[in-house]
Amino acid sequence: MGLVFADITLSNPRLENLRPLEVRSLADSGSNFLCLPEEVANELRLELDSEKEITTADGKRQVCHYVGPVRVAFENRSCYVGAIVLGDQVLLGAIPLEDMELIISPSESRLVQNPRPLRA
Repeated sequence: MGLVFADITLSNPRLENLRPLEVRSLADSGSNFLCLPEEVANELRLELDSEKEITTADGKRQVCHYVGPVRVAFENRSCYVGAIVLGDQVLLGAIPLEDMELIISPSESRLVQNPRPLRA
């Protein structure tokens, strides 16, 4: 399966007058969090909540800012999450994917709505 990208909308629910951002994100179920480049976090004026020590895909450990809240929207689904400030592209991890009941379709190479509802 190749890389799967999706167009999502990010906004800061604490600042309703701030324009939402339409961004291209990499969908990665191997990552837990929503990851945002520093420029995106700054543009959304997200507040620093804490710092988290994370392990990246290459095995490196580092401390990153954890910011939020962020409203993430894809098609007719949305959720509210915190985000790790890391990297140079938006990465949509397992927590927001599951919260919006989205799955990565390998046969279509895109995000799709889960046809089976999740259980609480």
